[in-house]
Amino acid sequence: MECEPWMNLFLLAILCPLITGAPSSISCPDENLSISRGSFSFSKDGSIVRYNCSEGYYPAIRIRRCIRGKWNPLPKRKQPECKKITCPDPRGFKNGEVYPYQRQYFVNDTTHYSCNSGYDFRGSRTRVCQANGKWSGGTPVCGRNSDHCPDPGIPAGSTRTGHMFNIDDKVTYRCENKLTLIGSKERVCQENGQWSGTEPQCYADFTYDSPEEASEGFSSSLKSNLAVSQQYEGTDQYGKRIRVGNGGKLDIYIALDVSDSIDEEDFEKAKGVIKTLIEKISYYEVSPNYEILIFATDVARIVSMRDFKSGQKNNLLEILKRLKDYEYNSKGDRTGTNIAQAYRSILESMQIEQMRNKEEFKKTQHIVIMFSDGQANMGGNPRKWVDQIKDLVKQNTPSEEEENLDLYVFGMGDDVNSEDINDLKTDRGNEKFFFKLKNLDDLQETFDGMIDEGTSVALCGLYRDYDDGTDSHKRHQYPWLAKISVTRNNGKISNCVGSLVTSSFILTAAHCFRFGDTPDRITVDLGSDIKGIKVKDYIPHPRYDVAAKQNVGIPEYYEFDVALIQLENPVIMDLALRPICIPCTKETSGALRLSDREGTCRKHQEELMSAETVKASFMSVMGKSIEKKQITIKQGKWRDACVEDAKKADGITAKNAKDIVTDNFLCSGGIEPNVDDIACKGDSGGATFVVPGNRMVQVGIVSWGVKDLCKDTRKPKSDSHTRDYHTSLFSPEVRKFLKRYLGDEKLGTPLTFL
Repeated sequence: MECEPWMNLFLLAILCPLITGAPSSISCPDENLSISRGSFSFSKDGSIVRYNCSEGYYPAIRIRRCIRGKWNPLPKRKQPECKKITCPDPRGFKNGEVYPYQRQYFVNDTTHYSCNSGYDFRGSRTRVCQANGKWSGGTPVCGRNSDHCPDPGIPAGSTRTGHMFNIDDKVTYRCENKLTLIGSKERVCQENGQWSGTEPQCYADFTYDSPEEASEGFSSSLKSNLAVSQQYEGTDQYGKRIRVGNGGKLDIYIALDVSDSIDEEDFEKAKGVIKTLIEKISYYEVSPNYEILIFATDVARIVSMRDFKSGQKNNLLEILKRLKDYEYNSKGDRTGTNIAQAYRSILESMQIEQMRNKEEFKKTQHIVIMFSDGQANMGGNPRKWVDQIKDLVKQNTPSEEEENLDLYVFGMGDDVNSEDINDLKTDRGNEKFFFKLKNLDDLQETFDGMIDEGTSVALCGLYRDYDDGTDSHKRHQYPWLAKISVTRNNGKISNCVGSLVTSSFILTAAHCFRFGDTPDRITVDLGSDIKGIKVKDYIPHPRYDVAAKQNVGIPEYYEFDVALIQLENPVIMDLALRPICIPCTKETSGALRLSDREGTCRKHQEELMSAETVKASFMSVMGKSIEKKQITIKQGKWRDACVEDAKKADGITAKNAKDIVTDNFLCSGGIEPNVDDIACKGDSGGATFVVPGNRMVQVGIVSWGVKDLCKDTRKPKSDSHTRDYHTSLFSPEVRKFLKRYLGDEKLGTPLTFL
């Protein structure tokens, strides 16, 4: 099947040496090599000495190499020693207190954070110094939240220049005390209320990412690429692979170093890592195009991208067999580590693809992943070729951002040059592109845990953003949309809208149902081909009570206007039938490209609802007519006026608007700063959703409005006081209700709530 346009793809590249430099044929003396409170070992040929320390310590000298009969560095009278691992200095924390206040922080030391009066706290209030030289949790920040972007904080071990956080304001970072900055040295406050780039971290030469950290960060980004790509493929319920033909838009380049700096045992491990990666990817409902390169002094291809796309060698089993059969000694000259030539070869393949079909190249997502110690010993600086790869992709895409290119770097072993590697990766928000691991065993563990094959079927928020007029294709734009019909005792039919949130549940409004309604009188349509779905039960929020405030002048009160419809049988997901994302779930963390460590409910709210006006939409259904309505959710300085207009609704005599519209509601409508569409009666229960990137996330439920302007048109515009109110899915009470049912594995495929 041919892959559709502008699919995200990803390009995985370059497994490089654990140790650079060829071993010497001249032996070195074996005396004076010991280390205080540690141990050492020789390589097989005796040319390398490695030093090891117990957990919580690192060797002052990690490695010696035998070069022309002398050790480098030379042993000295005073033995090297194992030193205590420290974590970066957290005392740059501003607008609050960190305690205890120490000169150095060692493994298992704990720090606590609090804010001065008038500042709001976010991040981790307690952090522990870990054995890999990194603090647990997230960077603590005390901010006023009065600017366009939130205070970006000061990561441990760094200093920041810049204290203004409005649009186009910049902050710059540097690391102290011989630490290396990984991430963005400069960040810019953007119109969407988010900072460009990624939060910097300060690494010491003994700092490593754990396999769990690397797996979380890498798989979060990888799953997002795969998930966005999969929306263009015909899929089935079980996540089976679908063949990508000549028009495929997902290209993967993998390059493996076979220089003398990696021994035969590690070479076999490296091939196993690549095999694991390819197998994990195959569980998703897309099949990428592959190129696999073997390199040392020169580069050889096990399979080229052109051969793969032309159908000559595009059987994955055959590729894996060729990888397995490639022997350590198959390559002639292995004395060099020519990382630059590997990147250059990838660039040449990409140039061929671009010349072959420029339009297709524009619609291709390119991802490069390098596994390297960052120290090439020939071929020059690889950054030259990386920059040319970036330029090639950028000049062929309409966006100035490098959204069609992902450059990952895995640094492994004792000689990782973090500063050089940091220049070879992508710098984009909410994703991590650099990972530093101790060895290939940790890398294998990273890939073993990076994808849960069972999750690929229920990836939320996928949609296809095109409409050629046909009902089936139009349905792909909102594959979660449900039409709900309730037949009353008098024979009349009441209609509402809902959203598919799992294969067993529809989310809608509680006021769609009345006392006396029974499940057998409720039917659900999910597109033109899936009609009349039987309902097992409907469950309103336990605190929903429309008459709760009649005594204070609110004849109809809609707080907690939320309900779930449980289907009699789970539905089968496909291209036109997918769940929408629900905030504060692990599934939505994946959609937002957040790792498990970053994925918190507060972080979801920051990502989705940080601006004072949030662009959102809901679907309006009338018979066969379906239209998307555009709104802005009013927050900050815009919210009070929006809430105050609730008093203008017919029959309401309450004096305090906040008694009518609590914090459990979102508010839209009016003519400032934009003229909003407004909801009609049949729109009740529909998803109020936002679209961060390429995924749809529901943030509210259409509940009630101040005025009914829908008598003459289904798409009226607001006047200055026409407002709509939406039940917020960030409400703790609403989340608690949803978790009770949607998180219960006994009631169907559950969501994982944060």
